[in-house]
Amino acid sequence: MRKLFIYFKDYKKECILGPFFKMLEAIFELIVPLVMAEIIDTGIANSDSGYIVKMSLLLVLLGLIGLACSITAQYFAAKASVGFVAKLKRAVFKNISMLSYSELDNIGTSTMITRMTSDMNQLQNGVNLTLRLFLRSPFVVFGAMIMAFTIDVPAALIFAVTIPVLALVVFGIMLICI
Repeated sequence: MRKLFIYFKDYKKECILGPFFKMLEAIFELIVPLVMAEIIDTGIANSDSGYIVKMSLLLVLLGLIGLACSITAQYFAAKASVGFVAKLKRAVFKNISMLSYSELDNIGTSTMITRMTSDMNQLQNGVNLTLRLFLRSPFVVFGAMIMAFTIDVPAALIFAVTIPVLALVVFGIMLICI
């Protein structure tokens, strides 16, 4: 796998910006419950419809900014994954063109076609999903834990115990699947 990382060389910026914008999206999502709590505690409790409208507009703004961050993250993840696979395809094709006819017959045309199409597509999807979804989960989980500690420390201790257990289970399942 380490040998494949050289094909990311020209896409370092995209590999950083994709997860960064996913982190921003997660932050905007995590602010929503705080705004809702303010609407309930201040706006509804005081029957202040102006405050409720103002905070509702803030919710819409948070949603739009989160959407923009999500689309930007998708763009950078797609750009990195497509560029990575394009460079890798060139290298594989170059390697295939150096094979002798007997080696090509030995390996088989169908195997070569699979390597250049299906396998590359799987790699592209894997990179794209890693930059978008795999890295989003820790942002949301740890962000939720931080938000829980800001709201109620004793209740947040449940997160502090549950998150490592959940991480062990998820990584255990991943290791079994791999």
